[in-house]
Amino acid sequence: MAHFLLFCKSMTRTKRIAIFASGSGSNAQKIIEHFKDSSEAEVTIILSNRPDAYVLERADNHEIPTHVFDREEFYHSARVVTLLQNLEIDLVVLAGFLWLIPQNMLEAFPGRIVNIHPALLPKYGGQGMYGDRVHKAIMSAGERESGITIHYVDEVYDAGDVIYQAHFKIEPNDNLDMIKYKGQQLEHLHYPRIIENLLKKL
Repeated sequence: MAHFLLFCKSMTRTKRIAIFASGSGSNAQKIIEHFKDSSEAEVTIILSNRPDAYVLERADNHEIPTHVFDREEFYHSARVVTLLQNLEIDLVVLAGFLWLIPQNMLEAFPGRIVNIHPALLPKYGGQGMYGDRVHKAIMSAGERESGITIHYVDEVYDAGDVIYQAHFKIEPNDNLDMIKYKGQQLEHLHYPRIIENLLKKL
C-alpha cells in the first residue's frame, strides 16, 4: 500500500517550468500569473543571459528564483543543464530569449523546449529575426496578415515543429506599435494556455 501511495504521489507531482528570457519578460509575467494558483504546475526558476533584464525584477516580485549566466557557462559547460536537472524541470520555455539553445540542453530535454515567435513561421524567422526586426520586415513586405507561432526548439533558429499559430489582420493604417500590440495580445492569450496543455501530456 505504501508503495502505491508513493507511486500516486509521483504521478501527481506539480510540473515545473523554467523560463529563459533576455528582456522585459511580459510573456514570462503572463505565464507566472497563469500558474500562480495552480496545483498542477509552477514556474520554478527564471534564467537570463542579461543581468539587467527586467524579467529578473518580475521574478523577484513573485519570489521566483533566478539565475544569470554568460556565454561561457551556457555554451562551454554543463552547469545550466545540471541546474535544470537538479530542479527536476519538466518544460523549458523560451520567452524572448535570443540565444541558440546548445546541444547538451536539447539532448537533456528532448521535445520539452518550446519557444514563441512574433510571426507566422516559416516566414520571417531565423537568426537575427526577433522583436521589431520581424515586424518591420512584415511591414516592408506589405503583408496583410501576421500572427504568432509557438514551436518546439531544435538546433536551428525557429525551425522546430509548429505547435500552434494564431493570426491577426494588418489594417492599411496600422503602424509598428499597433502591429506589435496585436501580436503581444495573442502571445499573452495563447502561450500560457498552450504551455498548460503541453504539461498535461508529459
